[in-house]
Amino acid sequence: MFGKPSLLTRITVAKMVGFVFGLAGFFAAPAFGVDDIKLRLAILFWYTTVGAFIGVSGVMTRHPLLNMKFPWWLTGPAIGGWMNFVLVLFAWDVFAPMMAGGAFWGFTSPWWVVLEGLVVGFVIAGLATRFGGEGPQTVQDRGYS
Repeated sequence: MFGKPSLLTRITVAKMVGFVFGLAGFFAAPAFGVDDIKLRLAILFWYTTVGAFIGVSGVMTRHPLLNMKFPWWLTGPAIGGWMNFVLVLFAWDVFAPMMAGGAFWGFTSPWWVVLEGLVVGFVIAGLATRFGGEGPQTVQDRGYS
């Protein structure tokens, strides 16, 4: 069940790695002036969810509309970057004051969070592919039913 290739393994690894990134954000947030426990929990759950999306997306290795290969090193960053782009759009009022002081190593624009999503997505997709495989073979029937 947790062999390779396996969709279950892929999703589990991706969610665990996302959870680790979320935990890092949860515990690092107070250092950047975020004391709201709801926001800190949202960071934790956000990256776990990003991991789940990246894990599930590994089944498709070919883009259906563009009819081109869509390998893990493109899929993961695309999902991570897009999800953080949406996060910044919805939570601009939270990120703008937090970033304005240059608390993130001198980066003052909330749009840098999109770059963070690209990097996090790359790491999540890489580890999910390493341990769970990718492509249609991850969903082949192995007789577990």
